[in-house]
Amino acid sequence: MTLAGLRARAEPYVRRVLHFYWRFARGLTVGVRAAVIDGEGRVFLIRHSYVAGWHLPGGGVEVGETVLDALARELREEGNIECTAAPELFSVYFNSRASRRDHVALFVVRNFRQPAPPVPGREIVAHGFFAPDDLPPETTLSTRARIAEVLQGAKVTELW
Repeated sequence: MTLAGLRARAEPYVRRVLHFYWRFARGLTVGVRAAVIDGEGRVFLIRHSYVAGWHLPGGGVEVGETVLDALARELREEGNIECTAAPELFSVYFNSRASRRDHVALFVVRNFRQPAPPVPGREIVAHGFFAPDDLPPETTLSTRARIAEVLQGAKVTELW
């Protein structure tokens, strides 16, 4: 097996070990997610290689990084999306499924450009813009709840 092949096989395990370490090593973890909404009212979703379902794009805020910097980085990495105006902070949620210390800031992005669709890779295997009433069947319950809050006026909860 080639070195590249070994790296590809080891990557999911390394991610899990690092995630486990981060869950207990940090006092508080903060993540960002974005409801990126296009001119037709569709929302951008991604599917990861390492977790089931369709999700809003986003990820963890790194040490020394602001939430807006993290949001810009994640949107660029996961969707080749660049904000052209300031995103709107929608709400902050407690994500007890990740850990007892995890919080997620949800932003709404309506002003953006996507120079080209992202190329699926090792982390993001699929993506697309979807109408709120025609989401992929595998869209997670939390993702569906956030879309309903943002686009359909559902009551905002404190839990992710």
